[in-house]
Amino acid sequence: MHDPVNDPEDVEHSEQNEDRTAIGGESEIMSVPSATTNKGAFDEEDIYNCPTADALHVEMSENKDEQSLGITEETRTLFGRLHLQEELQQKFSTADFLKIGPPVKQENETCDKDLAHTFLQRLMMLDYNARYIPVRQDSPDVGKSKPNQVFDDDIDALFSSGEDSVQSQPTHVHPMDVQMAVFHCSDSFFKQNMITKLSQCQYALPLLVPDPVTMDIQCPLWTFRQITKTWKITEKLKDESIVTMKSEPICTAETPMVSFFRLGSLTHLSKSQLINTLINDRHSTFFHRNCPGSTKSRHLMDGVAEIAWYCPSGKPHDAFTDCIAFGNLHGDALLIEKQREIMTEKASVNVVLVQNLVKTHESTTVIEALMKSPKPLIILIADNGSDAVQIKEGKYKMGLKDKSQAGVSEQLKGIIGNLLTGPHTAFKLETMAEVPGITVDENDTVCQNGKSDARKLLQGMDVSKIKDNCLPCQGQLWHDWCKINKELHRLKGDIELMKDEKKDEQEGIRQKQCKASNEFMKLFIESLSSLPSADRVYFLKWTQIFIDAHSTDNISNILQEYDKKWSEVKVLKEKEKENKTSDDLNIKQTELDTISKNLQSATFGLEHIFREMGQIYEGHESLNEPTKPVKTDWSKYPEMAAELMLSGHPMELMDGDAGHVPLTWIASLLDEVIKKVGDQKVFVLSVLGVQSSGKSTMLNAMFGLQFAVSAGRCTKGAFMQLVKVSEEISKDFKFDYILVVDTEGLRAPELEGNATLHHDNELATFVVGLGNMTLINIFGENPSEMQEVLQIVVQAFMRMKQVKLSPSCLFVHQNVTDISATEKNMDGKRHLQEKLDQMAELAAKEEECDARCFSDVIAFDVQKDVQYFAQLWEGSPPMAPPNPGYSESIQELKKLILSKAQTAAGIPLSQFKSNIVDLWNALMNENFVFSFKNTLEIAVYRKLEVQYGNWTWALRSNMLTIENNLCTRIENGKLDKVEPNHLYGEMEETFGDIQKEMKTYFEDEKDKAMLVQWRGLFESKLNVFHDERVKEVKRKLDEVIQQKKACRKLDDKKTEFENNLLQQSKDLGRELKHQAKDEEKLKKEFDTVWRRWVKELTEGTKPIEDIDLAQDQITILHDIGYEWSLINESKSSGKYKTISAVRDYSRYVIQGKYYPSTLVNVAKKLLNRFQKEQELIRSLIEDVEKQSLDVIKKKPVATNGYNPTYLQEVAKHVINKVTEFESARKYSLKKEFMVDLILYVFDKAEGWLSKTHKEFQKNNDAHTYLEGKKDQYYDIFRSFCDGSTSAVVLGKLICGKLKSSVVEAVCNQTAIDLAGEMMCNEPAFSGNRLNLEKHVLRSLAEKEDFDGFITYIHQPRKQVESFIKEEVEKYIFTKQSEKAHKILKKNVEEINKHLSLALFTATDKVKTQEGNIDMWVEEFSSCLKDKLTFAISCLKLRDIKDFDFLKEEIEKGLVSVMEEMNSLKLETIKESRLQPDEILIDQLCDGCCWVKCPFCAAVCTNTMEDHSPNDHSVPFHRSGAVMGWHIENTDELVIEFCTTCVASDATFTPSDRPEEKIPYKVYRTAGPRYKDWSITPDNSELPYWKWFVCRFKKQLEKYYECKFHGHGEIPRGWKKHSKEEAIKSLDLAFN
Repeated sequence: MHDPVNDPEDVEHSEQNEDRTAIGGESEIMSVPSATTNKGAFDEEDIYNCPTADALHVEMSENKDEQSLGITEETRTLFGRLHLQEELQQKFSTADFLKIGPPVKQENETCDKDLAHTFLQRLMMLDYNARYIPVRQDSPDVGKSKPNQVFDDDIDALFSSGEDSVQSQPTHVHPMDVQMAVFHCSDSFFKQNMITKLSQCQYALPLLVPDPVTMDIQCPLWTFRQITKTWKITEKLKDESIVTMKSEPICTAETPMVSFFRLGSLTHLSKSQLINTLINDRHSTFFHRNCPGSTKSRHLMDGVAEIAWYCPSGKPHDAFTDCIAFGNLHGDALLIEKQREIMTEKASVNVVLVQNLVKTHESTTVIEALMKSPKPLIILIADNGSDAVQIKEGKYKMGLKDKSQAGVSEQLKGIIGNLLTGPHTAFKLETMAEVPGITVDENDTVCQNGKSDARKLLQGMDVSKIKDNCLPCQGQLWHDWCKINKELHRLKGDIELMKDEKKDEQEGIRQKQCKASNEFMKLFIESLSSLPSADRVYFLKWTQIFIDAHSTDNISNILQEYDKKWSEVKVLKEKEKENKTSDDLNIKQTELDTISKNLQSATFGLEHIFREMGQIYEGHESLNEPTKPVKTDWSKYPEMAAELMLSGHPMELMDGDAGHVPLTWIASLLDEVIKKVGDQKVFVLSVLGVQSSGKSTMLNAMFGLQFAVSAGRCTKGAFMQLVKVSEEISKDFKFDYILVVDTEGLRAPELEGNATLHHDNELATFVVGLGNMTLINIFGENPSEMQEVLQIVVQAFMRMKQVKLSPSCLFVHQNVTDISATEKNMDGKRHLQEKLDQMAELAAKEEECDARCFSDVIAFDVQKDVQYFAQLWEGSPPMAPPNPGYSESIQELKKLILSKAQTAAGIPLSQFKSNIVDLWNALMNENFVFSFKNTLEIAVYRKLEVQYGNWTWALRSNMLTIENNLCTRIENGKLDKVEPNHLYGEMEETFGDIQKEMKTYFEDEKDKAMLVQWRGLFESKLNVFHDERVKEVKRKLDEVIQQKKACRKLDDKKTEFENNLLQQSKDLGRELKHQAKDEEKLKKEFDTVWRRWVKELTEGTKPIEDIDLAQDQITILHDIGYEWSLINESKSSGKYKTISAVRDYSRYVIQGKYYPSTLVNVAKKLLNRFQKEQELIRSLIEDVEKQSLDVIKKKPVATNGYNPTYLQEVAKHVINKVTEFESARKYSLKKEFMVDLILYVFDKAEGWLSKTHKEFQKNNDAHTYLEGKKDQYYDIFRSFCDGSTSAVVLGKLICGKLKSSVVEAVCNQTAIDLAGEMMCNEPAFSGNRLNLEKHVLRSLAEKEDFDGFITYIHQPRKQVESFIKEEVEKYIFTKQSEKAHKILKKNVEEINKHLSLALFTATDKVKTQEGNIDMWVEEFSSCLKDKLTFAISCLKLRDIKDFDFLKEEIEKGLVSVMEEMNSLKLETIKESRLQPDEILIDQLCDGCCWVKCPFCAAVCTNTMEDHSPNDHSVPFHRSGAVMGWHIENTDELVIEFCTTCVASDATFTPSDRPEEKIPYKVYRTAGPRYKDWSITPDNSELPYWKWFVCRFKKQLEKYYECKFHGHGEIPRGWKKHSKEEAIKSLDLAFN
């Protein structure tokens, strides 16, 4: 049988039986006894299970009324078997196959219902075996003998005809019926796609197609529009053959056409197979009866005319010297009159096949007409064995009987070639639209509308110049902008001034882009935005078709010109080698370069128009231009592009001409995609490989994509396309789309030397970084080329490892000669592994990374992650079909990709967008790893910080409540020891809830894949925070217990005092009862007696004296050894109070031991020279202050009172720290500095010492205590004077004690509640540390507070704490005072409820148990133990029996107490133990990182002190002028930002290594202060600090005693920023 791997069939109406002896090999065409009817051929009705010839004739020729009867039963059955009934109405669309579905059915797996989909899937993968799909028989009984048929013996069974013995079972569906059924069930765009794929498979294409329903003849001209054919024409001039290449869209190509048809029935002869021998004798271009799968029955091919083109390769063995079309009319042409007439009319040469020539045969009339026609004619006679005879000029006849296929083919080629050398008509597909009586798909109204708009768009355009004339924004303007943008990352000299100039240049370019509007783009955008969706798709298709029609021919001419010129250059170069110098070489080389540029200009497609849209958008967007409410509104461009991308259009990701990524455009486009489909997860699949290695072809075949692969249009840059995961398999994947990124080839010939390597490294890093998986496409077996590619790829993966990205990879080795040889493949894999390991080792050295083999860089298994591909073509182009082995390899690769993708989580589209920005910004700088900043990871980390803040606040607020309750319990004497386990138990429920919440967050949050890296750290940190809070509360409670114990003696005395005072007040009251109405006399008498009582009670008790801290400080300093004059001068001037804010510390510096005595003020000069020393001294002061306060606050002042030795210890600590600091410096600090610093620390400690000592005095001094009780006991005395009972007096005593306790409890709880309220609802406090920083800066700018700025710059924590205090004050007393009052009242009500419950409980218990007053007091105290401090002695009031009355009296008293509480002023909170501002300062400032940038002193904004990543960072750094940095030995302030410097060639001098110059690019090598900072190059500095410098220029100059001149001149661009813009920039930068 003939090679089955061949093209479309001619299963003609009786042609399937025409040849049981194949025309193949050297077999002969010979007569075989016929088993047919008397017509001399197999009867068609018997041979095919289809309508008879007469019926067919009637169906195709009768009127419309009969045609309207609809589809035939046989055809209906066919569509039913293929499960295509619905598709006849709802057509297949491109979208149906632009998705990831179940794997393609393998051999012996397909049944009828899956045939259509399997055919299409395999066709989309360029598998020409799609026509030869084995079909599984659904019935197991097919072909078996009937059970009731019995033969006497085996011989009888052998010689039986078998016709009656086989069950009447339908045969499998004919392959061409499958193809045509699918064709009829597809919409116009999918038909076009399908026909394009058939053409790529070198199959014949349907030219005339009868509609299966109406039987109208259709010409699917539209389906041919995407097809471009390339061939080489050979012309002989004298003794030389000239070969020229031609490439043209097949619709517009003018070629001869040879039409084949048969008249009547033929036996033993396949017309289609005969044509195949003329085109490609190794491929079945036309399907024929001997192809696998051919059956007797077919339903949709009769009346179909197919066409195929022979394209010569310019080689000597070409069958023809020019392109020729071959037409093939299926069925009996006598019965298909309309198609026959069209085909003969359009043909250049007609070839007729007849069984024999008989004058009486009905075919005679047709043949006579053809003989009279001027067109050449060849008649092939099946039953005639004569040689070819020329009957007359242009008319031949030839017998076929007993002739070999090769002989017939050669003779035919000779005749046809000879006929076409003379005058002949040319065939052009487009002219089919002019043929009357047929339906042309392009005449559809929607199609015509799209065509009209596309033609209008391109009317009069020279496509070769369209890029220059109509797309100005992407030409030189865009290229200049890109060049400047790259220069911005490699600045030298006056960096900020140069940067400002460059940005001005960029802005100028953007302005030119905005003004460069033209009619072409206006028309394009108007059509794109106004046309209905169907019209729009046609418009875009037609636009590309027209562009291709012009540019393809143009490119072909340019390529020929290029080849010619290149040949001349090579000749001249050879002469040059022979020392035959010629000036012509330079001229020819210049001409060659010009042609190359022309080639680039001529390469034009829709992607260039979309690119122009992007540049117009970027131009307007960068200038913040307002949009206009018109159809061409530029702000709508991303939305339009998003719709196109979702409909299957590839979108340019990297501009291949400029080598740049338009970030603004891409980000906006992806934002619009997200708006339309949601932030879907995608699996990013990218591809890398050398140029023209088949990357785009591979992706197109694998996923049915539309990346450009036509000649002269190699991919440039990078393109992306979305492929949806179908619903059938979506459950197997964790993502919704595969986002495919196709790239230009590495080692592009148009780039040379280092330019190639840099570009390739840049592209590889970008693409590898974007992809979840990267396909590394290796083409051929060239070792040197393979090594170059591997080196680039390995280095890209090495960079990913260093920036903590973890893509995967698969190696695809294409064009391997023998992929089936296992041993060779194993050797190849071993060789590849060795090369990868070698490249990894080299790359590790270059990138300074620790890796010894490729598996150290990326997870890679050479046995599983390497795929071998057969070569793409089966033979030599242009007539070679794709290799079926290639398609199988595609399918295997796709399976492997999907199997690996099943374990991948994918990334949201928003993350993909972020990755693009991060990778490209890093690539703009010279050092990718150093510059890379994962913004999405940073955003996720910041969000986690906010959550961590919420979790820690929940713990802190709960612990504050516990502390409050236990503190009250201790004061009430109900607790004298606090165990850690008890505190952990109290916290258990809250901590457990938070741990669950944290677990849920890490496991369910959408960014969980990224969060996992920090989970362990944050869980550990939360545990540490929990433990620290427990320890802190225990320490505080232990202090309260110690204080309580220390006061126990006094407490016992207090009870004694109170009992004595009560008794004496009672006695005195009764004694003076008769004078109750004389208030003045009573008061005088009580005062006299009170003094006596106090004297008696405190006899022998020494009062605690007030302290004199000022005198102690002076004495301690003098005792240490400092002169009185030095101490008094510092004290009197008060300069010590501002030592932390001193601008210049040089006045404190003295000559050091390292400098000779002849030098004066060397150390001072050193400080001026190395300004960072100033900051080190300031840091010393801050550290000493903090440490000293910590030392003081640990002293037992609250329990034992103040002692001067505490200050002595602090002074010694300060001296030790300063001495330690000096030992590491080359200068010393004066005594004046030491005195000022010690006094400064004393001053900071003074407030706490005074306050704490007063509390100690209040709690421990009997005189103070008794004086505080005077008013209370006068009230009791008056009650007894008035005759009140003990119950009334006790009630007043209780209410008096409760009043102060209620105030304390309410204020403490209100402080906690207000802090919580502000943490939740106040924007400044409801986020992470970065958010707080933003609000601090906003506040400073709004107030334009220069002094505040200076404090923030030099002492950031101090300013932040000041901001918190200010905001809390504003919130409580101004902004939200009403809410604060509500919170306070709520707490009053809560306390009131608690008191009422306690009164009821105590009274009820005493009455029930018949207890006494002691029981009542004990129970009442017990109920209040956690809420209110309460202690009272009723020793002198035991006569109380009526507890209901006591309860009533207390309730009466509490009414006035609660009224007073409700009118309590918010200022009272300031006197409580807990303060909301202090709570917030502890929450927001403690445990945070306060490390400063060693260059600009910007503070690390990490919420945690020991953060991860370990590097300190800040979103935006600031100008050196903010810190007062100036150029060495000048007064010129430094205006550069450190983020700019680290991308430049500038150097700096570390403060501790004055002799060294360190390049900013390697700043981490400068020492400990530098190595832990991550300062990534960034050109997008915060406008905020530029505004600050301009706004406070004079103040800064005065403060730092330097000027903004010379190298420090402020760039003009800085002055454009307003305060409003500066404040707004904070929101953009700190979110």
